[in-house]
Amino acid sequence: MLDGPVTFRPLTRADLPLLARWLEEPQVARWWAHETTPEAVEADFAPGIDGHDNTQVWVVCTGGRPVGVVQRYRLSDEPEYLAELTPVVDVPPRALSIDYLIGEPDVRGGGAGAAVLRAFVADCWAAYPDADAVLVPVAAGNVASWRALEKAGFTRVAEGPLTPDNPVDPPDHVVYLLRRPGDGDPTG
Repeated sequence: MLDGPVTFRPLTRADLPLLARWLEEPQVARWWAHETTPEAVEADFAPGIDGHDNTQVWVVCTGGRPVGVVQRYRLSDEPEYLAELTPVVDVPPRALSIDYLIGEPDVRGGGAGAAVLRAFVADCWAAYPDADAVLVPVAAGNVASWRALEKAGFTRVAEGPLTPDNPVDPPDHVVYLLRRPGDGDPTG
């Protein structure tokens, strides 16, 4: 459960041990399947911290307590991923995508994921005034994730094969979309 308003601050190197711990949490590890050695976490997240990666990573806080991570990127900045997505879904030209995890087990449930998503999408609209949508592919089996997206106002717009984050998963994915408010599109 959330202990207060949701806020975000940039991920720092000092956060990497905490992030590694979150990535080891069974409910996170199941879907992120990320190596958690200090070297692996540093290799994947330090470029963003240093401004050498298109992905921006933020620590999610509630009541001043760090509880998870969210990241965002323009899909147009990720050409290989965009090429994989386009056979599955019509990608809006200025779309962002996000990834998220709630690392603290006592915070999960009770609408926390949807609250984090709503707050982060609002932040995305402010940070990227030209973004027209947020598009989020999710492994079809990750029901908690796609239900949080639905509760946050996203609409399922596609289903299809994508490379899974966890190699034990099939390629089945669902894709959710939220258009910028006021764009006139009924799917957002």
